[in-house]
Amino acid sequence: MEFGVCIPNKIDETGIAPYAENLGYTHAWVTDTQMIYSEVWSTLALVAQQTRTMKVGTGVAVAPLRLPPVTANAIATVNRLAPGRTFLGIGTGNTAMRLMGQSPMKIAEYAEYLRVVRALLDGRRVDYTLRGHTAPIELLMREFDFYALEPRIPMYVSGFGPRAMELAGELGDGLVFSIPRVPTVEDALRHVREGARRAGRSPEGFLTCVLTPVVVLERGEALNSERVVREYGPAIMASVHYAYDKWMRSGGEPPDFMRPIWQRYCALMEEVPREVRHIRLHDSHYTYMRPDEAPLVTPELVRAVAIVGEPDALVERMRDLDAQGLGQLMFLPSVTNQYRLVEDFSRKVMARL
Repeated sequence: MEFGVCIPNKIDETGIAPYAENLGYTHAWVTDTQMIYSEVWSTLALVAQQTRTMKVGTGVAVAPLRLPPVTANAIATVNRLAPGRTFLGIGTGNTAMRLMGQSPMKIAEYAEYLRVVRALLDGRRVDYTLRGHTAPIELLMREFDFYALEPRIPMYVSGFGPRAMELAGELGDGLVFSIPRVPTVEDALRHVREGARRAGRSPEGFLTCVLTPVVVLERGEALNSERVVREYGPAIMASVHYAYDKWMRSGGEPPDFMRPIWQRYCALMEEVPREVRHIRLHDSHYTYMRPDEAPLVTPELVRAVAIVGEPDALVERMRDLDAQGLGQLMFLPSVTNQYRLVEDFSRKVMARL
């Protein structure tokens, strides 16, 4: 099993990528949330030039923000800087779109988007529809090396529901999902195989990658210690933000593990005018701990959302995930603890595997 780090995208602080590379991480995933972070392609270009062996890509690019040919050209341009080390992570925009008060891309539109991008990256001519008009398109003048389609750029599809996971098997080279939202690797692979079967593809060489909070505890440390809440709370609370946004749009019940804090969190949000609630909801996304949310980071919530434990327990958890067939685990640290978490996990867990 490999390990990757999802980089909090700040264009003048990209040193975390070569730092992680030297500690044994194999992939750097650069975040793409335009209302929070730096612009992804600019940062990714810097990361590509600052690393030597590490694979670099988007973690994940937001499909609704850019036309498919723009995304294809952008990642192929990075492939000129890091040939053979470049990958495209792509998703529907769960956070990036919700921060604008919009919904993520629908599955049918997502499927079409992935089809066009994959064809362009494979150097093929493909029919593309824009503003009601369909015409064939292709990336031209490849002999002038404005961008690079070779070595081939893998496309890793972000998917948390069954249909999106099937799309990964149908059109992608890998799946990015989340544990424990998806209970096991096999649960995800079942959907991947169905998509691959429908497309007549083999899942051989397919990457499964989990994006999940990872909490490295000190000996005897409580799950809600001041340090855990400060350093890991932003990643833990992101799941609550997502659940509330989904509930606010469509109703229904929160996940069972959130019930003990749900009414308290709803009460916080009731203080915010509804028309700007989507801004307040995600304004600390994976980056810092809001003081008013800190009391909600309970041991039960941490245990339910994150892979958490002292080093011995984490080593065993990694071995279990490896036995399940997981290809890669990656995490997005907060700005406050990115160097500490990357080093702690490498020295205390990765080095023992």
